[in-house]
Amino acid sequence: MNKKVMVISATPRCGGNSDVLCDRFVEGAQDAGNTAEKIRLADLTITYCTGCGACNRTHRCVRKDDMDGVLKTMVAADVIVLATPVYFYTMCAQLKTLIDRTVARYTEISGKEFYFILTAADSRKASLERTVEEFRGFLDCLEGSREKGIVYGTGVWGIGDIHRNRAMKQAYEMGKQT
Repeated sequence: MNKKVMVISATPRCGGNSDVLCDRFVEGAQDAGNTAEKIRLADLTITYCTGCGACNRTHRCVRKDDMDGVLKTMVAADVIVLATPVYFYTMCAQLKTLIDRTVARYTEISGKEFYFILTAADSRKASLERTVEEFRGFLDCLEGSREKGIVYGTGVWGIGDIHRNRAMKQAYEMGKQT
């Protein structure tokens, strides 16, 4: 079955380690016959949620930025990949901002398959588990959504370190299994 795959790269570094893993996931998904699109949050303007509550009534955010288009793509996708570098044992601010801004239409992001891609300088996979739990907390709010896999890119500090990491193969293979 041809699925619509949306890969959200939250790293502020174009070509950074998690961004490269996103490209590998997209490649695998496309090789499996799926439609796959990567969006880079660093290329968009998405401001933080102010908690005004207007979207609770209208299901539209009063903030005028690129989030409306991202939400439309998320709602239309069958598979969503959340990719982040891990800073201080948590997801980067860009991805947290995006997650907070889904509140206007989060009930429509239901029944999706989710994959997570995480990278960190720390070489211990256990150091990324707090971030995984944050992702799972988000999925708990999305009815019928299912976690399908996690790519752990550990021990990568500098841009390009990921190329020598087994996560490159894992990202491709997970993309291919979508």
